[in-house]
Amino acid sequence: MTTDASLTPQVRRVELPRPTPGVPRGRRRIGLAVALIGLPLLTLALVRTDSALGLGSVLLLYLLVDVIAAAIGGLPAGILAAGVSVLAANWFFVPPFHTLAVETRDSVIELVVFAGVALIVSLTVDLAARDRAYATRSALEAALLARFAATPAAELSLPDVLERVRTTFAMTSAALVREPTSATPTRAVVASVGPRSEAPPSIRITAGPGLALEAHGPALFAEDRRLLERLAAAAARAWEGQHLAAQADALAETDRGRSALLAAVGHDLRTPLTGLKAAVSSLRQDDIDWSDEEEQQLLATIEESSDRLADLIANLLDMSRLEVGGITAYATTVAVDEVVSRAVLGVPSDVLHMEVPDDLPLVRADPGLLERVVANLVDNARRHSPAGRPFEVTADASATHVHVRVVDHGAGVAREEWPTMFEPFQRLDDKSASTGVGLGLAIVRGFCEAMDVAVVPTETSGGGLTMTLDLPVAEP
Repeated sequence: MTTDASLTPQVRRVELPRPTPGVPRGRRRIGLAVALIGLPLLTLALVRTDSALGLGSVLLLYLLVDVIAAAIGGLPAGILAAGVSVLAANWFFVPPFHTLAVETRDSVIELVVFAGVALIVSLTVDLAARDRAYATRSALEAALLARFAATPAAELSLPDVLERVRTTFAMTSAALVREPTSATPTRAVVASVGPRSEAPPSIRITAGPGLALEAHGPALFAEDRRLLERLAAAAARAWEGQHLAAQADALAETDRGRSALLAAVGHDLRTPLTGLKAAVSSLRQDDIDWSDEEEQQLLATIEESSDRLADLIANLLDMSRLEVGGITAYATTVAVDEVVSRAVLGVPSDVLHMEVPDDLPLVRADPGLLERVVANLVDNARRHSPAGRPFEVTADASATHVHVRVVDHGAGVAREEWPTMFEPFQRLDDKSASTGVGLGLAIVRGFCEAMDVAVVPTETSGGGLTMTLDLPVAEP
């Protein structure tokens, strides 16, 4: 899951901080320090200077420190500063001094009004700080979500979305999972970032139909969950985009395969049909007396064209079964010499040298599929062997396997092309359409995979290609 397109640079530059309620902890500590240290120092300075300031002026100085404490540390620091200011002003600057008693009604009013104003200012400053933080957070969220929404689904990377979730909310890991359904009864992890954990996820958000976002980490606040739900939807959209892109690639590949099939089969079907038509039409001409030798040549052409057409149709049917997953291997005990003998029926003895002993151990394989595999390898070797140089079919046994080798002495195939020669519609050297549609080795690989049999290409000594089948020996 697999398309890994990255996000646009604009999305990557958006850094959303970890949400925290109110004022950050560091600023809160500084505000409390201003209240607990700054107010005593101000009081000490006022007492030592023995100034003739009135109570109103003293309270204004205290109010200045209270506002600074509230602006830095928020409401808790402002409340603490207001309380300390009222006690200090009452103790040191309101008669009778060094007591909490208040001598005049004017002093009571001044202290009460000061306390009220200090609390209101602290609350106002705290609310303004919260509003500013929420506004900044909302702007960042909006920018992040807008860029995710503006990114085309085909370019949206699911790992990048999950990594954004993990870093934004300080999670240790994040994953998009597919819920069990009747079609897929097991839970599957579509994509994940961060270290895997066997513990139950601390956060689980529905991302879309049959999809959920799971993460391990700290608990979230309400506003965090709202943002996480939107990011989960973006992750689901990224997965759906990748899924659709993969389906589109598969459909495009299927279309390319069909086009290649039509292009290749067009010639390979017409050639034997043309030969059949010409030979039959010639034999049916009443105004020509064909000699016995000429009739035999025409009949041989009909037989050869019919065999070629039958082989081509068989390969096309086998390839269709492989592509739709319709091949099922039924392994049983098989004698290798019998299967190889059936596979080489009709091959002239002057082009084939066979050494397959009849005392080889029995093997476990599907006899029908194994015969088709050997027949395709034999046909491939026959077509690529030079004239006058027979190809070989040999077999020997080891402790656990019987090795069947089909050896040709042709031009061979470059080692770097060995993986691709098993692909459909790959003609060896791709030089001539007369070498077939290019399905033989693809069918060999598909049938061998169905039987769990290894097919190994090697270079033939002196030039050419050797294809080896490793067939497991049947248990007694």
